[in-house]
Amino acid sequence: MTITQLQYVLAVAEYKNFTLAAEKCFVTQPTLSMQIQKIEDELDILIFDRSKKPIQLTDIGQKIVNQAKNIVNEADRIKDIVQHQKGFIGGEFRLGIIPTVTPTLLPMFLNNFIKKYPKVKLIIEELNTDEIIKRLLNGHLDAAIAATPLNEDKIKEIVLYFEPFMAYIPENHSNFKKTEIEVNDLNLDEILLLQDGHCFRDGILNLCKNNASQDKTNFQLESGSFETLIKLADEGLGITLLPFLHTLDLSEKNKLKLRHFKEPKPAREVSLIYPKTELKIHIIDALRATIAGVVKGAIVFQNVQIISPKPNK
Repeated sequence: MTITQLQYVLAVAEYKNFTLAAEKCFVTQPTLSMQIQKIEDELDILIFDRSKKPIQLTDIGQKIVNQAKNIVNEADRIKDIVQHQKGFIGGEFRLGIIPTVTPTLLPMFLNNFIKKYPKVKLIIEELNTDEIIKRLLNGHLDAAIAATPLNEDKIKEIVLYFEPFMAYIPENHSNFKKTEIEVNDLNLDEILLLQDGHCFRDGILNLCKNNASQDKTNFQLESGSFETLIKLADEGLGITLLPFLHTLDLSEKNKLKLRHFKEPKPAREVSLIYPKTELKIHIIDALRATIAGVVKGAIVFQNVQIISPKPNK
């Protein structure tokens, strides 16, 4: 059997469809089917139960797939070792970034990175945390930037920075005259939130879990952008919380509506995360160093309280 044949097996196991797996592997469906048949004949077993829709792994097939993942990863690691020895930093690198980090962090480091490492083909996708974890584990992402800790056994985390929360409070609000605010000043029912699926939303819910009142507003809105939340706050429909880096580009007028929290300031931990197989580690190290270089100095707060990015159960 060959590494290529094992890659075909992994593709069918993931997509549960020979035609789709062939498309993802850039081969014809008959070619992929023939190569998998060769492995099954060689081992004298069935890896897939083709009588079921969608196609399912047999019991022995599941064990073979688990081992095949290890073999394919180790084969890829050999390529990494050679490239690292040669000092070569290049090739395709797939990076996921959560939506609340993309608009602020990406412009800060992307230009520097592509100029310093022109041989790296950086493919960037904006994805929520759950999708990032899924794609890291199935090999469709090499690394990602997300709020942590995630406590995923098969994923490593390298902290890039701690980003404090800032309160955006309109002039007609009772807390506007305060120079600093506390978590107890917040009423969860009047905070304008991002839509479900954003870890920053979950962080706010965790921060304010004890601050809900019995008085409900006569509308409920969850937006996909901070810009919308800011405009709604300006209309007197509530307040919102923003990540610190997002506040740097606000107008001077809007910056007057920002309030820091008293120490320890609630903050999110933003990390570079990647599978523990540690493939393409030389590019991961280059990415970490580049981001650290541009973020250093942009965030100077030290006394922070890390708020979990995962929803409370």
